[in-house]
Amino acid sequence: MTNALLNRWETPFQIPPFDLIRDEDFAPAFDAALAEGRMVIAAIADNPEPPTFANTVEAMEFADAALDRVAGVFFNLASADATPAREALQRDLAPRLSAFSSEITNNRALFDRIETLWSRRDDLGLTAEQMRVLMLYRRMFLRAGAALEGAARDRLTAVKERLAVLGTQFTQNLLADERGWSMPLAEDDLAGLPDFVRDTARAAAGERGLTGHALTLNRSLIVPFLQFSARRDLRETAWRAWTARGANGNDHDNRAIAAETLALRAERAALLGHADFASYKLETEMAGSPAAVRDLLMQVWAPARRIAEADAKVLEAMMNAEGINGALEPWDWRHYAEKRRQAEHDLDEAALKPYFSLDAMIAAAFDVAHRLFGLDFRPLDLPLYHEDARVWEVTRDGRHMAVFIGDYYARSSKRSGAWCSAMRSQKKLGGETRPIVVNVCNFAKGDPTLLSYDDARTLFHEFGHALHQMLSDVTYSFISGTSVARDFVELPSQLYEHWLEVPEVLERHARHARTGAPIPQDLLNRLLAARTFDQGFATVEYVASALVDLAFHEGPPPADPMARQAEVLAEIGMPRAITMRHATPHFAHVFSGDGYSSGYYSYMWSEVMDADAFAAFEEAGDPFDPGLAARLERHILAAGGSADAEELYRAFRGRMPGPEALLRGRGLDAA
Repeated sequence: MTNALLNRWETPFQIPPFDLIRDEDFAPAFDAALAEGRMVIAAIADNPEPPTFANTVEAMEFADAALDRVAGVFFNLASADATPAREALQRDLAPRLSAFSSEITNNRALFDRIETLWSRRDDLGLTAEQMRVLMLYRRMFLRAGAALEGAARDRLTAVKERLAVLGTQFTQNLLADERGWSMPLAEDDLAGLPDFVRDTARAAAGERGLTGHALTLNRSLIVPFLQFSARRDLRETAWRAWTARGANGNDHDNRAIAAETLALRAERAALLGHADFASYKLETEMAGSPAAVRDLLMQVWAPARRIAEADAKVLEAMMNAEGINGALEPWDWRHYAEKRRQAEHDLDEAALKPYFSLDAMIAAAFDVAHRLFGLDFRPLDLPLYHEDARVWEVTRDGRHMAVFIGDYYARSSKRSGAWCSAMRSQKKLGGETRPIVVNVCNFAKGDPTLLSYDDARTLFHEFGHALHQMLSDVTYSFISGTSVARDFVELPSQLYEHWLEVPEVLERHARHARTGAPIPQDLLNRLLAARTFDQGFATVEYVASALVDLAFHEGPPPADPMARQAEVLAEIGMPRAITMRHATPHFAHVFSGDGYSSGYYSYMWSEVMDADAFAAFEEAGDPFDPGLAARLERHILAAGGSADAEELYRAFRGRMPGPEALLRGRGLDAA
């Protein structure tokens, strides 16, 4: 059989021919792609002609085309539908791909060509976009150690290879712990659970080959279990299993991996002349320094903690009134917060959820994109990598814009969380290339699939990332779509969440899954009135994680990350009944790769901007104001990384915001 990954894809929109791709195709395809990449890079570096932007930078844009194509398919599958073969290959690839990257940035002849261009940049007649791309390529080489020599260069290469291995191990250990735990539920164990939780637990048991009902570590199941279960003993068991992921003392324990990762990151930063890894990492972000990050987080921490402590007293009193003595525990918080929400806002998750079916929320996300940006979505009938995935063509005024794949259901072969990725990125160099964008979520499958309001926000969040890819309009793939500063990349996604709260969107799309009736106005009013409910808890668990991440990477690396985590939480006065959103052994944002290391704060940095950006629509009196939507697309969504993030935001809004809108949006402004 021929290797489909190595042939031209004669498929609609050149989407990967998933029905022809076998696991055994990937290894030889990577071998071929790496060989081709090495050959092209050598030709660029050894070119006897003087360096030009075209024969050096633009040539590098094409150097890893084959590798991008193969990797775009493989790593999406490895995350969303892992198999033993894919996991084994992923472990093998981690050091090889890191070595290939180091070969490029360690190529002195190639770096010299870039340096020559940089020294003559004002005489090259470059466009603003080309000047930006040249600067970013040079910065990438320097930050990868291109200026190092001898033993320091070799050591940095070894450090990066080891970090790649550790990140892969961390991810696979976490997935193994998540799919390895389940708790069968007898009839008595279902006390307090509404029908939608029981249905989800029944489906989870079936997916695990069990009869009856079962609890798994899927967030869309375990969170409602913690909210509704009347069995405090089972809530504790479930909570302990959920928070112990990666720290069970078995072959999948991530604590030693975290310690080694932090030590190697510190060494990497030192080799490159930085005081610590946080200083190195934040140098290229909007925040710029650990001090700026800490300042923002602590501005939010103080009012959030005050509110959370006051809420804890209320919840503990509710628990004690039921005859349960003692202090409120972490496995109690969600349970009594849900009861309090019902009492104070007359808002019952079980009554609310039927109005948020998955299909309705997909339609809502598409509708908002159409009203803001003129996008249309046409379902396609094409083979995909899993039967649960679905695909659409995205067009505007009849022009093809993107292919969008949605993979929404939880399964044991999928890593936890939700994310957006691109199997192919937009670019114009060499001819217009439109993206293939993927949203992956972990919603509990049902018939129909019903989402919590938080689940619906997640769907809108990831679709905001997808729009950043779909609407990208740049020449070079190096700056396409979400290729922006880490603390800017969450702006489009978090901003898009605001449209889920627009009453006319909910009135149109929040319809009962079985009757089709629109959400009752009084229920809608109560939902919107409760949007800041329990924000003390949500903010505390998030900011605590961000502060621990920052502390891990600022200063000397901790020999015992768990001890350092405990120290940080004690220093900030963490409320006893709330835990970090992501404890160290399952903090995938930080330890599955460098993406969010020293950068988990970025969600809040972006939230400062997203709150201010949506305020512009509120000030205009129209959430679909066409002029603002056009500016948002032009300066944020279409621009990619073609300019500095602050410059892009100022072009949209006219100024940079303070944290006031964020505090107001979270209900913390009066705390």
